[in-house]
Amino acid sequence: MAGKTRRNFTDEFKAETVALLESSDRPLSQLSQELGIEQSILRAWRRKLRPSGAQSPRPDTATSHGHAVTVPAITADQAEIRRLRRELERVQMERDILKKANRHLLGTCEMRFRFIDEHRQTFPVRVLCEVLEVSPAGYYAWRRRSESGRTTANRELLGEIRRVHEASRGRYGSPRVHAALRAEGVRAGRHRVARLMHQHGMAARRSRRGQPRTTNSRHALPIAPNLLERRFTAPAPNRVWLADLTYIRTGEGWLYLAVVLDLFSRRVVGWAMANHMRGELTLAALHMAIARQRPAPGLIAHSDRGSQYAASDYRAALAGIGARASMSRKGDPLDNAPMESFFKTLKAELVYNAEYATHSEARRDVFAFMEVWYNRQRLHSAIGYITPEQMELTAA
Repeated sequence: MAGKTRRNFTDEFKAETVALLESSDRPLSQLSQELGIEQSILRAWRRKLRPSGAQSPRPDTATSHGHAVTVPAITADQAEIRRLRRELERVQMERDILKKANRHLLGTCEMRFRFIDEHRQTFPVRVLCEVLEVSPAGYYAWRRRSESGRTTANRELLGEIRRVHEASRGRYGSPRVHAALRAEGVRAGRHRVARLMHQHGMAARRSRRGQPRTTNSRHALPIAPNLLERRFTAPAPNRVWLADLTYIRTGEGWLYLAVVLDLFSRRVVGWAMANHMRGELTLAALHMAIARQRPAPGLIAHSDRGSQYAASDYRAALAGIGARASMSRKGDPLDNAPMESFFKTLKAELVYNAEYATHSEARRDVFAFMEVWYNRQRLHSAIGYITPEQMELTAA
């Protein structure tokens, strides 16, 4: 790249950013860093686009005004309610411990003691010992014993593994955790990381099967040749774009998502969401990509044979920037494998772990996944375990 280009943001991008700001409990400074957008710009967008009547939360006012407050004596019924609440809290605590302990219940006393030691800041030791059926005296005796150098090193490494895994919101498996640790200068073998993760119940989120079809190739519209031919590399950004669409279940019905992906960096460069999958949806995603990236003539724009991508408006938009259309063979998703891989990642790491009551809830989550997590933070195996944003910097 010749130099730093001015970033362009569509109205849809700005609206989703403001929705994320309004709904998130993270400070504006953190979101500014995650999105790579100046705080002043985010404030300006929020002032302009914040829904009418929305107000910043105000702290509760004190009711005592500095005077002593007399606490009335509790009745027998109130005492019973408090006792039942304590019992309920205890049951919930035990349930949470059982969910976390899982395989440790069937392990050795050493494994149970280690689990207790790792979670003693979250749960009382006495309760942990009762649930895992070990004695508090045995646990404290275990803690007093000196541990070997290897055990100490594994415990310290486990803390680093847990930190990276939790930072990814449970999305990383051992290969990406290992790559992230290596990038931070933590030296550990890949098999050692995998073994510790397996022993402590940490794994990547898994995808589900059975995604409905979104492609309608039974039409009389023009079909472009397959210029890609499964060559899933590109020499630089904005040389090859991939496009496809999918949908997400919500309580208000399906939310459809169209995405444009840059093959060189695997970065999401354009997207659009709507309650339909007509041609204007895919066209909106393409327009966002064009506005943000401003590609030079000669770009290859690859998609499936769906009617949305064969439509005259979509073909005219490609011709307007000097791009060449390319389409997969009929019924062959492997011809657009990197795009299929992105949707699989989106579903496994986000969608299948959430239940959305409304379209707006889903839009907010999907926006944050693509623009904050996937483009700027997630390590991508196909580009050497770096982020798409870092990959683009290699071409600068």
